[in-house]
Amino acid sequence: MATPSKQPPPRLSPLPLLVFSSRWLQVPLYLGLIVAQMVYVGLFLKELWHLVSHAASFGEQQIMLMVLGLIDVVMISNLLVMVIVGGYETFVSRLGLSGHPDEPEWLSHVNAGVLKVKLAMAIIGISSIHLLKTFIAAGNLGSPGATLTEPGVMWQTIIHTIFIVSAMGIAYVDKLSTGSAKH
Repeated sequence: MATPSKQPPPRLSPLPLLVFSSRWLQVPLYLGLIVAQMVYVGLFLKELWHLVSHAASFGEQQIMLMVLGLIDVVMISNLLVMVIVGGYETFVSRLGLSGHPDEPEWLSHVNAGVLKVKLAMAIIGISSIHLLKTFIAAGNLGSPGATLTEPGVMWQTIIHTIFIVSAMGIAYVDKLSTGSAKH
């Protein structure tokens, strides 16, 4: 039994080739996001050092706020990884990770719709951390030198709710479009 030979890709005329090749212009953007992630690693290490070196003098609330800040940095970094890896795989070129033991589980079925839903969920997670930090600091409302205001808390809550509603809308539209594509 003969194995099927792999055929070379069809040759494209100049204009379609130019348009298709333009996807490689995104590579510097993804490299820039990798640099941004390195900045976040530096920020994380700086904040971690600040927490460890001052832990004895901080109260429970200060430690909790700093830990939430560290979690926030990690979640933003995770968001960057999803955008870098998923975006490159979806819009530029295959990474060739199939079968690699460290291949992210979600990468095998990533497409633009899945990426949007994952990004929306990550943004909600990040917004949740910010809102939790705001609620913890809300005990200082009205005290001298407080930077937090009641309208500020209200607007953060409204914006977070809009993120949730938007994510639900994105997920619903993605479900409709994948459901109709199957039929």
